[in-house]
Amino acid sequence: MAATRTIGVAIDGATGRLGTTQHLRALLAIRDEGGLALANGDRLVPQPTLLGRDAEKVAALAAARGGLDWSTDRDACLADPAIEIYFDATPTGGRAKRGAAAFAAGKHVYVEKPVAETLDEAIAFARAGARAGRKGGVVQDKVFLPGLRKLNKLYEAGFFGRVTSVKLDFGWWVFDGELYPSQRVSWNYRKAAGGGLILDMFAHWRYVFDQVLGPIKSVSCRHMTAQPRRRDEAGRAFDVDVDDHAFAMLELEGGVLAQVSSSWATRVKRDDLLQIQVDGSAGSAVCGQHRCFIQPLVATPKPLFGPDFPANMPYHEQWQEVPDMEPQQNGYRAGWELFLRHVAEDAPFPGTLLEGAKAVQLAEACYRSDAERRWIDLPPLAL
Repeated sequence: MAATRTIGVAIDGATGRLGTTQHLRALLAIRDEGGLALANGDRLVPQPTLLGRDAEKVAALAAARGGLDWSTDRDACLADPAIEIYFDATPTGGRAKRGAAAFAAGKHVYVEKPVAETLDEAIAFARAGARAGRKGGVVQDKVFLPGLRKLNKLYEAGFFGRVTSVKLDFGWWVFDGELYPSQRVSWNYRKAAGGGLILDMFAHWRYVFDQVLGPIKSVSCRHMTAQPRRRDEAGRAFDVDVDDHAFAMLELEGGVLAQVSSSWATRVKRDDLLQIQVDGSAGSAVCGQHRCFIQPLVATPKPLFGPDFPANMPYHEQWQEVPDMEPQQNGYRAGWELFLRHVAEDAPFPGTLLEGAKAVQLAEACYRSDAERRWIDLPPLAL
């Protein structure tokens, strides 16, 4: 006979943007739908406990979500036997230390990316989970985006033939707080808190390449600080001591080259904040977060270039849109369902802490490449 059981989840950083709008929302949706169906027919119902530093904010959020349990005491949450999973959505600085403490307390640990500020910390964090015999994982929400899922289907179908190149463009203008308030919290621009565009965004690009576009062998990177002075949430001016603008060339397995541009200081003139183009001998594709367009070899036009007249070919109209063939998933909820099954029934989970360490490895390689002005290899990692 099928049974229903609850599983306690402490959400550290619950009042932050991701903690509230994505992770708490995902867990409450699973709970309110009667729990997650497991392979044996049982239902697993998550019971969130909100954890944060500001008692007034945490209490208000808990009340607004129907009277959830809440706390400002991380140690008390880790000591509570009813809480089986510790989730970290707080600033990156100290994440590995917090996660290791949760492992030591016997909890399973799921964290936002990046998993740590340095590769040594990331590896030590993953090893702490292995020693404790607990499950560990990192959020990898971008692979569930409809546009990337369509792109992955094209790879699986052999649409591209021999892939010749990849180009990933990401970015938007993040206001510095002078004319308009910033759209990102200020710790993203402080090294002491684990800020920096490469550490933050290349964590996404590592798993996107490894799972969709092709494993990365080596990297060459340059970065800069485009907006060196900003204002924080209280309006106080501060000096930015991390990068907010980066360009990288990646060598993938098989010799394919990929261009990656990422910026928090660029204005968008493309179809989406994220755009990936894959060119191949048999066809090309361009995807954003939700939509994907293709142009096969047999339907590729022959553009004409002339210095005496403006371009008049309808380039955008020469691509065919890939239709929606699968139900759309919220990437954060999809990740939670995978991790809950991983904990409850040892189901496979792709976003292991070792995979999270690979993201930190890429970030460190980018910084080293910029400092030494050369290509940096990414050797395999192991615990």
